[in-house]
Amino acid sequence: MTNIKFISFSKALLALCLILIFFTGTRAQEIDLLIKGGHVIDPKNQINSKMDVAIANGKIYQVAPNISAQKAKKVVDATGLYVTPGLIDMHVHAFQGNEPDAYIANGFTSLPPDGFTFRAGVTTVVDAGSSGWKNFNQFKKQTIDRSQTRVLALINIVGLGMASRFEEQNTDDMNPVQTAYMINRLFPDIIVGIKASHYWGDFTAVDRAVEAGKLANVPVMVDFGEHQPPLSIEDLFMKHLRPGDMFTHTFSYGPANRETVVDENLKVKPFIFEAQKRGIIFDVGHGGGAFSWRQAVPAMQQGFLPNVISTDLHADSMNGGMKDLCNVMSKFLNMGMSLQDVIVRTTVNPANAVKRPEFGNLSVGAEADVTVLNLRKGDFGFMDIRRTKLKGTQKLEAEMTVRAGKIVWDLNGISAPDWETELQKK
Repeated sequence: MTNIKFISFSKALLALCLILIFFTGTRAQEIDLLIKGGHVIDPKNQINSKMDVAIANGKIYQVAPNISAQKAKKVVDATGLYVTPGLIDMHVHAFQGNEPDAYIANGFTSLPPDGFTFRAGVTTVVDAGSSGWKNFNQFKKQTIDRSQTRVLALINIVGLGMASRFEEQNTDDMNPVQTAYMINRLFPDIIVGIKASHYWGDFTAVDRAVEAGKLANVPVMVDFGEHQPPLSIEDLFMKHLRPGDMFTHTFSYGPANRETVVDENLKVKPFIFEAQKRGIIFDVGHGGGAFSWRQAVPAMQQGFLPNVISTDLHADSMNGGMKDLCNVMSKFLNMGMSLQDVIVRTTVNPANAVKRPEFGNLSVGAEADVTVLNLRKGDFGFMDIRRTKLKGTQKLEAEMTVRAGKIVWDLNGISAPDWETELQKK
């Protein structure tokens, strides 16, 4: 009888040990991806130091020094690299389509996001008014729902969006009530603001966009630069826009039809500083024709910094002076902006500007969008839209991009095992 009890006890003890071993082993690899040894810059959480970033179940699991590699299923060595929240490009055009006569709305000028985002460290984009309320559903089905990149949108005050310059002049198609309805009733999670752009007349497009913004409680972005004679941007900032509204193409230079922020004596106009203090958000929106060194360099030297760094990505900008978000970020580094301030303007600032504070950070529990950047040193050249060059000594490259916990870009295979090592395992 004693032997039977001992055997039963031994079996129970063995079973308990096996259970403990199983659960201990499970806990030992509770992290799906561990990015070790990088310099973490997370402005929202005031982190700017060497840390490890752990990801589990598509979420940020832990950000701390010296997280044990034994707890991770996969470890990436980020020594010598910078680890940031997934970058946000607040000004792109992604309503790509094949409508023959279309400009940006369902046209060839727009680009499918996934082909151009991850390789630049971008995990979230904001489409800047490509569609209006009449064709937003098509944009959603055609692009937003099919993209691995997170795609948010500003909806155009013009119902047909940016179909062509001529459709954008149609004031009868600028419907604040219908525009606000699309946001409030149908797509409040996706549509984050309203766009007014390319209008040749007075302040009508801006005022109707602001009216829609009030109805939907969202900000407005204005592309303000095709008026002859040029309209006053001081009036735009102080009389028509609200705090939190956005002015894009900040460093554009086209004095014939667009008032500039820097005057012909290369001095920042005093009301620009006042407008920024008032809460106007200044967005770079580089684009194919909207970024000039003669505006950006004097502005930076005189202490006027943009709130958001963005690309205005489309087919006419990507192969010119703009290239991608890392290239635009590098321009500001070489004009004297600190890396910390550059990351602020491509993570937390754009997230706050479109009222999505849950993005652009590495907070525990946040969706795991992470960018690993390499800051290269050397002799580099950077072009503006007029194809003039600024020489620089540092350049950012996206080494690895993680979207919702999955590695979606790995420039040099830092997350991959050596093929010969894997061959030996087999």
